[in-house]
Amino acid sequence: MSRDQFAAVLREHAGLLARIAASYEADPSLRDDLLQDIALALWRALPAWRGEAALKTFVARVAHNRGATHVLGQRRLPRSDAAGDELPDLRLGPEEHARLSQDLGRLQQAVRALPLALRQAVTLALEGFSHAEIAAALGASANSIAVRLSRARVALKSLLGEVP
Repeated sequence: MSRDQFAAVLREHAGLLARIAASYEADPSLRDDLLQDIALALWRALPAWRGEAALKTFVARVAHNRGATHVLGQRRLPRSDAAGDELPDLRLGPEEHARLSQDLGRLQQAVRALPLALRQAVTLALEGFSHAEIAAALGASANSIAVRLSRARVALKSLLGEVP
């Protein structure tokens, strides 16, 4: 794979990769390090991609595997509650914008508090992956993904203070 092709893959999936990294790392500088690790892992893994799954699914799988390795290697509490670097929606007023930013921060913090298997499934579900795509990305069955997502919904409701 040429550098230009690799750069195109990174550009195409930049948002997905950033959100996956954010689900594993709250600290912005460590998140940047994780993104670099993910990019390196993709560079090494892409020549092995045989097209059995969609490229997006393959990219997500590599990113999640690298994120899981990162979490297992870090064994520490997040040092930041950074909510993300998205640009504000100019149609919203300041109050709505502040509320949405707080909600996003709370959701990201709650997702990071989930056990790894649930966190992986939820992150991909929030990206719009189907159960089958999540199963392919994580190397699990679609039924086990459905169970993980069900458990994750209950856990997230509890973490966010809602009645399950």
